[in-house]
Amino acid sequence: MGEPALAFLLELVKEVVKEYKDVISGAEIEFEHLENDLKELKGLLNKVAKDYSNSNDDGPLKVLERQIRNLVYEVEDTIDTCLTKATEAKAKSKARRISKPKFMGSSGFSLAKEVILLRDKKVKPLLDGAKLQFASMQQTADRSISLQDQRTKLKRDKPIREHRVIGFDGEEETIIGYLRKETQSLEVIPIIGIPGQGKTTLAWKVYQNETVCYDFPIRIWVYISQKFNSRDVFLHILKTFAPSTDTSKMLDVDLVQAVRSCLEKDKFLLVLDDVWNVDAWEEIKGVLPLNNGKGKVIITSREDTVGYRAATVKPHKLKFLNEAESWMLLQLEVYGNEEDCPSDMRGIGQHLANECDGVPLIIIVIGGVLVDQLASSMSTMVAKKKWETMAENLSNALQNEQRITDVVALSYERLSNDLRDCFVYIGVFPEDYEIPVRLLSGLWIAEGFILPKEGKSLEQIAEENVDDLICRNLLKVDKKNHMGKVKTCRVHDMIRAFCISKSKDQNLFQHIKVNKQTHQLEPPVPDVEKLHRLCFQSDLSTFLSKNPTGTHIRSFLCFYEQSVELDKNHLTVIPDGFPKLRILESKTVKFPEFPGKVQKLIHLRYLTLHVDNLEKLPKSISQLWNLQVLVAETKSRFITMEANMWKMIWLRHVKTKAAIRIESNWEGEAGQNLQTLERLSPESCTEAVYKRAKNLKTLGISGNLANLFGKNFLIKLNHLEKLKLVNNITFEATSDDVLHLPLDCFPPWLKRLTLMKTYLDWQHMSTLAMIRSLEVLKLKDNAFVGLSWNASDYKFPNLQLLVIANTDLVLWDASPDSFPSLRVVVLKSCESLIEIPHCVGKHLEKLAIERLRKTAVESARKIRDEKDGKPQGKFAIPFVFEQCPVCEKM
Repeated sequence: MGEPALAFLLELVKEVVKEYKDVISGAEIEFEHLENDLKELKGLLNKVAKDYSNSNDDGPLKVLERQIRNLVYEVEDTIDTCLTKATEAKAKSKARRISKPKFMGSSGFSLAKEVILLRDKKVKPLLDGAKLQFASMQQTADRSISLQDQRTKLKRDKPIREHRVIGFDGEEETIIGYLRKETQSLEVIPIIGIPGQGKTTLAWKVYQNETVCYDFPIRIWVYISQKFNSRDVFLHILKTFAPSTDTSKMLDVDLVQAVRSCLEKDKFLLVLDDVWNVDAWEEIKGVLPLNNGKGKVIITSREDTVGYRAATVKPHKLKFLNEAESWMLLQLEVYGNEEDCPSDMRGIGQHLANECDGVPLIIIVIGGVLVDQLASSMSTMVAKKKWETMAENLSNALQNEQRITDVVALSYERLSNDLRDCFVYIGVFPEDYEIPVRLLSGLWIAEGFILPKEGKSLEQIAEENVDDLICRNLLKVDKKNHMGKVKTCRVHDMIRAFCISKSKDQNLFQHIKVNKQTHQLEPPVPDVEKLHRLCFQSDLSTFLSKNPTGTHIRSFLCFYEQSVELDKNHLTVIPDGFPKLRILESKTVKFPEFPGKVQKLIHLRYLTLHVDNLEKLPKSISQLWNLQVLVAETKSRFITMEANMWKMIWLRHVKTKAAIRIESNWEGEAGQNLQTLERLSPESCTEAVYKRAKNLKTLGISGNLANLFGKNFLIKLNHLEKLKLVNNITFEATSDDVLHLPLDCFPPWLKRLTLMKTYLDWQHMSTLAMIRSLEVLKLKDNAFVGLSWNASDYKFPNLQLLVIANTDLVLWDASPDSFPSLRVVVLKSCESLIEIPHCVGKHLEKLAIERLRKTAVESARKIRDEKDGKPQGKFAIPFVFEQCPVCEKM
């Protein structure tokens, strides 16, 4: 309903009043009135979200949501424009030594006047209209059935699928194995999976299994509504034991006691289908006899959090159908059996089945569409052509299937207001795209979807949102780092289709592409004017060749599978045509040179550019007052930063693999918000940089590190948590370039340290051990050299991850106290190493080896065998042992 957008706008107005007091002088009262109007509108929205968001007639709400979002965009753009002009005027006034800046320039610009116009022409009319709309909704509320109730009723009343069930035999056997196992206490078995994966179907197969029916004479099936009512659940259970009991006057406390008494002694199977949240489970758990080992409970849920909270055994994560099972199910849906599919339809049919990604609901829905196409086709050839068209446009087909939309919508409605936009936004990525978590988090922040919370950074909040969506099975984990933290994720096609469909209602984003049949851009270029975010995974050059314009476009998002080159003639199209742009994500698009007009994009918050021969970042970038993230992809070793970063007050992250050379004589006091600076040249590690970037959390330095370690630069960075040092020397090293680590040269709270090409003697490891807070240490490409490392005389008290790659180390000694917290060891290309110290395996959870000699591989296997031989707890993390194919053969 637009509440997240309004909430962000309110935060922006508050921030303006707080941070720009001198800039908005004379307009404070108007900003206060604007804030009050927005608060009133947000209050109305919160009320309608609570009481009427699931109304069956949601058409007016969708219209209102679009109006609110458009209002938010317009207010944000106006404020940004006004602040930029006012800040520029102030800077010019200061340069001319004028005591007070003049905010009324030759163009007639007045901050107070602009805010008054906004309130009178936009905010107040929308507020008045919203009040009338809500009043009308209240009059009709009693006569409408909520959409959520309709969906709940549909699920409760529809027959559970019993025929044409494919791929669950092994899983049914696993669950029944849990049920037949004798235990001393109540067993709870969760089945977890994404919407439409078949959780309820599997639970029903188990519930109806002949052996289960024989073993459990008392079986109870309860569907848990999203609008959870514990009394309804308890009454349902009680009626199974005592159908004739009069419960109409029974108090809740008596009802709970009656249910508990019924379950305490008897052998029973209770299935709780679709448990939506932990609170619902905790209420139900209160009536369950935990000491009754004859009782078994199966719960199905979309949310991992529910499963792990309830489980007494490891939650059963439902598997996806494989290709053979998917094809078998599709044939059954379309033809009734496997034999009737014509041979010339099998190839395209199998392709369609594979495109359904192993989700039974998608296969069933697509199967229904294919049946209709067969029935309406005059010949097999015509039907085959229709199937091929379906395969090319499966994503569009899924977006238009109400049954799929309704299933995913149940999960969407469970999301908090501030998480809904984050969720829908994941539809901007292409199908099956590997989404880096840092990229996703950064885009959410730049879009304004992440609201500040006390005690947490925006990045932390964004990563928590990613974890939340993963726990709800709305995002799936693709890759994790060695510490188990999610690096990349993917979104299932069915979920993505819902997000795209929802985005159309909200006008949140639009994918731009050429229609393969008409060879025309969709949507047409003139329609772009109405949009807010454009997504490209192809056809960018075709689009730019039309010289498009879009005064409302806020985001330009390019996610090509492989990098493409931008025509030089198109360099100015984006800055000229999209003046309100806030996000330009173009990492996969190679610019022939730095786009000279980029400084026109004064609203820009997030900028990613890919220029292979980039040698400098020009002064003009300093005019991007609002920029928060700057990413430069280049093959250059060094970049000269001609732009004055200290004038860019909101800059938070600067990232590039080239070494940045910064001017030391810049004026300006900005830099307090700067958290990431990757990478900096050692020569630029000066007092001037330290004074302005005291709050850095992540720093990379690349170059001749001999110019770094005598400056006491690092030790002053008290907030630094992550440091990467790369000793890049372009000439033959001399004795002056040999590195020596001074004692106490690192910041006191450093948690992650990476060293590359430093060629340090292993004796310097004692200096690293003095970093008591160190949790991650990565030593790569001859970071340390020498035959022997003796770690027996010092201690890394908090080190959890140790990576050693490409070293000539032969002997590694350690004591049991050297690495008391070590969880993960990764050794790559340590081909001279004779043995891994046995004592490092004491607390290990993971050991990964690649290209080691035979004796080292044998020592690794001894650690593995000892870990595997130890008894594991119920939810203990299993020991992970990874070895490359070469090591496996030893």
